[in-house]
Amino acid sequence: MDTDQALREQLHALWATVGCFVVGATLGFITLRGEQYEIFGTGPAAIQTAAIAASVAALAFILSTVFYRRGETWEMPRWQKLISNVSAIAITLAMGGVTAIGVLLAGQVLATGLQGLEFGPVGGGILTGVAAGLSGRLAFQAGIHLSTRNLAALLFSYLIIGTVFAMTTATDPTWWERNFSQLGAGSGAWAFNGTLIIAGLLIATVGSYIGRDLHRLLEDDAIPRIATVVGIWFTAGIALTAVGLLPIDQLPMPHNIAAFAMLFLLMAAAGYTQFVLPDPPLVLKAVTAMMVILVGVSTVLTFLFSVISVTALESIVVGLALLWMTTFVRVLGLLTPEISLASQRRWLLPTPLLARQQTRSTKKRM
Repeated sequence: MDTDQALREQLHALWATVGCFVVGATLGFITLRGEQYEIFGTGPAAIQTAAIAASVAALAFILSTVFYRRGETWEMPRWQKLISNVSAIAITLAMGGVTAIGVLLAGQVLATGLQGLEFGPVGGGILTGVAAGLSGRLAFQAGIHLSTRNLAALLFSYLIIGTVFAMTTATDPTWWERNFSQLGAGSGAWAFNGTLIIAGLLIATVGSYIGRDLHRLLEDDAIPRIATVVGIWFTAGIALTAVGLLPIDQLPMPHNIAAFAMLFLLMAAAGYTQFVLPDPPLVLKAVTAMMVILVGVSTVLTFLFSVISVTALESIVVGLALLWMTTFVRVLGLLTPEISLASQRRWLLPTPLLARQQTRSTKKRM
């Protein structure tokens, strides 16, 4: 990237920040008009502020994507365009969710030190504008050069922010004695369950972008293996979303099935993705071996010897999975060309399979 282009991007990001601030401040003034409100915490005004900031951030990401990357899919076949567009929609929803949880966590922290502080329409509007401006700028910049590494970092940060926010709003102070799923029970369950739902979207989307990078590296010959990689990551994301949609206090058995399926699928995704990557470097092999060994040892210590709790096991597995993902996407980013690659295959499925399906449908009509 040349200096002039980088400076233009910074100028566009600055104008995007100003625009997001104005939109956020205006909407904040309108929604908070008439009374004094406590903006910090988890009250109605705080939720309105988070919703406005999330909407503005999602819009900023859409504008950035359309402005900078709209030409990436022009030469792609229909199936590749569909995957790319669905991934963009999922990232847009995730941007909104990340922003909302981040604003709520910041408000919860500030509420501890600024108890009783209230804002009128003007002060509340300015505060909402600041939240919208900051989140909008970050979302706009993310849309300029969106990479698998950015998505993995976003997922890592979001899981930490969302989990910490769920801890601060948990109604059961002894949740940690059992497992993380207890954060998804009770009146404050929406914070943790919402975090899992959005995180599931992000994991599925990270898998899609890993597939994109593998395709740029290995080209069309590896599409069947790449499709398997994307499918495993997508299923892992769906399993995590299911964990959030099935609260443990209401549906314990389906919740536990989805949770263990998610953990197994994450391990499977890590193993098979490295298998598809040709000649993986030593650092990736070392991280993968460390993850497998530590997860195996932790599982044995949890269920056979009861040395560590299920909460600790969940933390170890998720932490190691995120460590592996971060390492992998950095290695993949070093190996992968940055230029978008359009597939030369007209269909995602093999042509003979499509031909057989068309023959069967023809025979049925006859």
